[in-house]
Amino acid sequence: MATALACVAFSVAPVTATTYSMVKEYYGSSFFNEWTFYNNYDNLTNGDVTYVSAQGATADQLAYVDTSTNHAIIKVDNTSTVVYDNKRNSVRIASNDSFAVGSLWVADIYHAPYGCSVWPAWWSQAAIWPQGGEIDTFEGINTNTQNQITNCSYAANEDQGCIVTDPSTASYGAGFASSGGGAFVTEMASTGISIWFFSRSQIPSSLSNNGSTIDTSTFGIPVANWPSTGCNIAQYFQPQNLIFDITLCGADGATWNSTCSGICYDNWVMGNGTDYNDAYFEVGYVRVFSTEGTNTVVSPTAACFWFLLGDFISIE
Repeated sequence: MATALACVAFSVAPVTATTYSMVKEYYGSSFFNEWTFYNNYDNLTNGDVTYVSAQGATADQLAYVDTSTNHAIIKVDNTSTVVYDNKRNSVRIASNDSFAVGSLWVADIYHAPYGCSVWPAWWSQAAIWPQGGEIDTFEGINTNTQNQITNCSYAANEDQGCIVTDPSTASYGAGFASSGGGAFVTEMASTGISIWFFSRSQIPSSLSNNGSTIDTSTFGIPVANWPSTGCNIAQYFQPQNLIFDITLCGADGATWNSTCSGICYDNWVMGNGTDYNDAYFEVGYVRVFSTEGTNTVVSPTAACFWFLLGDFISIE
């Protein structure tokens, strides 16, 4: 997740309509089979959480599939009492496969974490980061009501995040939850990076009908678009691993005083955890599509070779 705020983003630029075919699906009882659990304290954004292992997440019901809905649940521990100088357990997962330029991925999310101290994200980054780029499709902070969308390239702008704020108050927080969530679509094409958000009642039939192909001409104007005229996507963005995570407090605490009161760790992380009853993702599915006639899935081994061959721009 990017923490710097900078530069210009284009939220109404025209995009090129493209047809995509599905190449990967994370859904139902097998949802968690092809993800890696971080299994470490949050040494990435200095949050007050420990990201648990797959075994720990299963045992403590922090990552599981709800058998009544077939939806995946990813959550912060809301039952344990945390004492001073300890961290609260949470989850960070990254897809084993990564996805190259020419990919489009869809996350159907019914509920996303929110509340004071809560910092969730649905995002992606390259295997070698930050050189290979990062796309934050969904990022919420505390009790804010709007999603932040960020596109970062270390080589292009030294990882300074180009941020678009979704104007919809149904894109994050209590408004997102009360409207049943929605679908986030991320397109990483050679012509540019585009992101759409559709509230539950506005999800287009091409998504709700669970089709194996998608035509982006049916999506309308994206919430955010970074055309390749301003950044050479194929040059600066390498295959992306998809990531869900929920941290608490952390490096984005600068927004704390504008949305919440008290001391983040002392007044929220510590204690019995009931403040985190809303700190969970409920995910219907994640689907990845490739430009029709191609396959942009990159296995973990292939991703390493991609970078070893020097297909990225390094900054000395």
